[in-house]
Parts: sequence; structure tokens; C-alpha cells
Amino acid sequence: MNYTLHQLQIFLKITELQSITKASEELHLTQPAVSIQLKNFQDQFPIPLTEVVGRRLFITDFGKEIARAAEKILNQVHEINYKTMAYQGKLSGRLKISVVSTGKYVMPYFMSGFMKENDGVDLVMDVTNKTKVVRSLELNEVDFALVSVLPDKLNVQAVELMPNKLFYVSNYHRKFSKSTTKRKLFEQIPLIYREPGSATRNAMEGFIERNNFKVQKKMELTSNEAVKQAVVSGLGCSVMPLIGIKNELLNKDLKIVQVKGLPITTTWNLIWLKSKNLSPAAVAFLEYLDVKKEEIIKRKFDWIDDF
Repeated sequence: MNYTLHQLQIFLKITELQSITKASEELHLTQPAVSIQLKNFQDQFPIPLTEVVGRRLFITDFGKEIARAAEKILNQVHEINYKTMAYQGKLSGRLKISVVSTGKYVMPYFMSGFMKENDGVDLVMDVTNKTKVVRSLELNEVDFALVSVLPDKLNVQAVELMPNKLFYVSNYHRKFSKSTTKRKLFEQIPLIYREPGSATRNAMEGFIERNNFKVQKKMELTSNEAVKQAVVSGLGCSVMPLIGIKNELLNKDLKIVQVKGLPITTTWNLIWLKSKNLSPAAVAFLEYLDVKKEEIIKRKFDWIDDF
């Protein structure tokens, strides 16, 4: 056996994404380079690590065992690096944060300065749907989670970051007559929803229910980006977070339609389990937010007050 840490990292990423193409993109390597490293790694084992069925890549049971071992090895390597930096007096460690999909427009701005000040800290940020975010927090797989609605069944602590405003949004060129009522906006124009469990969807459905609207035509898409592109294309309208449509509003691809009772305003919260023993890096990040939060909001998100 003569495999390298680089090969372990590549194989672990392939098993996470079940795709050589996606792994190459995340690792910033060419697809042929990843394929060669996978082959070189596979050649050291008498049992297949992966198999291709149709055009899909699958990880064998043996491959999954090797991936678990690779993760343990790489974690130990990280631990060695962190201990070395700690002895040098540098803050070190790994921050794991799970973020709901719209939160990708928020969290990086609160992380950027901290990461620049602490180059011994590694950041792992998973952007996914709300159900998986809450699940990863519940299983103690992450240090923090970013959500716009606090989970009901978890005992968490939270830091409020900033407001999250949701508006009724349409394609910029869609025409509305003066007689177009709030009811017509929701009942006669196709409405585009996020997937079940999404905080945005829950807020939108709550608004519809409170107003006793009977939605006739609706579509369901699984990400904020997909909803945004569908609205831009003219497929329908939606209730969307302002934070994710700034450029489209400025470029006149989208427009906000003023509706009585909107915007719905929630709050972006960084949360963690009350029972969690936070790492030095996690504690340092909370201290950083306490000092820098208002400055970041003023510098990066002052445009929100214009809407």
C-alpha cells in the first residue's frame, strides 16, 4: 500500500458527491486528474471501490468502508496541524456550519473577516435545505447552523444576525392592471413554491392561509436559485427573500410587487445546541460576531433598507 493523503482526500470527496465531475469542481482539479488519482488509488486494492451502472457512479460497500477509514485518517492529520498551530500560539481548528440555501447570500459576509484574521482555522460550510440543516445540528455534526426560523424541538442558543424580508416578486416585464387585486395575484397567476419544509414556503403558505386565498396554479422547485430563474423567465410569481435577488432587481430582471401585508419579516439566526461544548475556534467566532456584527451589516447589507 502506497496511497497518499491527496488520494484519500480525492476519494473521500468522490464518495460524498458520488460524482467525479462534481468532485473535480469542488477540489478545483480537472476531471482527468481526479480520474487518474481514483484509478491509482483503486489499483492498490483487490476489491472494487466504485462501480458504474448506466452513467451513474456508485460506491461499493467496500468503498464505503475505505471512505470511513480515510475520513478518520484525514481528521487525525488535521488534528496534528491544529495542535502544531496551537503550540505556536495561533487559533486553529475547524468550523463546521450548515446553512439553508438562501443563507448562502448571508453567511459568507459574516465569515470572511474572521477567516482572514485566523488562517489556522478551516471552514466547512454545507449549503442545503432546512430539513438537512436541522438534522445535522441535531446529530451534532456541525458547530453552528444558519436558519431564518428557529427549530421547535431542539434546545438551542442563538445569535440574531439580521432581518430576512420576503416580498411578492415577478418578472420585470409582467404587466399588472390597476384592477389587479391581492387575491388575483395569488389566485390567477401561477405561483412558484419552494419544497416542503422550506422556511420561505412555510411563510408564504401562512400568508396565503391567513388571507383565505385559493391557489389554482402552482409549481414546486427545490432551491431559491431555481425559483428565481423560473420567475425571471416568466413562468410565474413567488414570495422570495430580498437577500437573494439584489442583482436581479438592479438589472431589471425582477421587480417587487407591492402587496398589503408584505413583506414578511423573519430573522437570520446563527444557532447551536445548548449542550454543545464549543471549540476554541467556535467560541472565537462568536466573540468576533459580538464585536463586528453591526459593522458588517452596515457595510454589506445597508441596501436592504431601501426596500
